[in-house]
Amino acid sequence: MRSGERAGSAPSPRGHELSAAQVTVEYDGVAVVHDAALVLKPGEVTALVGPNGSGKSTLLRTIARLQGARTGTLTLDPDTADTVDGFDLTARQFARRVALLTQGRPTPAGLTVRDVVEFGRYPYRGRWGRTDPDGAAVVDRVLVMTGVAELADRGVDQLSGGQLQRVWLAGCLAQQTGVLLLDEPTTYLDLRYQVELLDLMRDLADDGIAVGVVLHDLDQAAAVADRIALLRAGRIIADGAPEDVLQPERLSETYGIRIDVDTDPLTGRLRTRAIGRHHSRSERLHSTP
Repeated sequence: MRSGERAGSAPSPRGHELSAAQVTVEYDGVAVVHDAALVLKPGEVTALVGPNGSGKSTLLRTIARLQGARTGTLTLDPDTADTVDGFDLTARQFARRVALLTQGRPTPAGLTVRDVVEFGRYPYRGRWGRTDPDGAAVVDRVLVMTGVAELADRGVDQLSGGQLQRVWLAGCLAQQTGVLLLDEPTTYLDLRYQVELLDLMRDLADDGIAVGVVLHDLDQAAAVADRIALLRAGRIIADGAPEDVLQPERLSETYGIRIDVDTDPLTGRLRTRAIGRHHSRSERLHSTP
């Protein structure tokens, strides 16, 4: 992925602020997200972290309108002349403003990489396949940005999991939205593409996009995010700058395991380390006189 490269002369999307408040989601009458509030701002990456089952993906899917909520409000660009109720928009209008990269998409058969990425242009095409004048330039650009341009004519059923993940991301970028939501986007990616994806998220935010991302890796969250929301049992228990949220006592209590936090001397970023039984035994051996 080379986010600095551009192909064609397509217009860039305008960033939007997406504000969710009092979001409660239930499955079979049991609340799995409780009264959550989250604000995604243009120019910022907000990472949602927490243990399995804490409600991260459910909250992200809810603000992307793929999951119904028992209560909640969703506002785009609050406190501006362009304020919009996110739940009042049509699906096409919403898809021009907010894109979501979900987990576990099925692999379509008989389609090329370019075909799949072009599906991301659907919000800009009218009925009967009306012409999308910017579409070709946008598709060319996002193929380059995600590092799959050389695969454009290959069938998606011939790709590895990591390649397919980048193709789905390219399709989301082709929507040209001001808000980009990513649910565990580094899944299936090797180390190189994990790092490049984090760099791309950072570049998109620096270009004015609001990015919300679910991550399991706390160090990745610390590296890329301006803000981190920490969830436990369906509640946001901390929301703020990485250094304020990633506190060892809070993390240890949340994950049920000792987690140490320090600063990487090479990068200056926060670094976490989960201490298991064998780590603890090694520490005791080395500390014995």
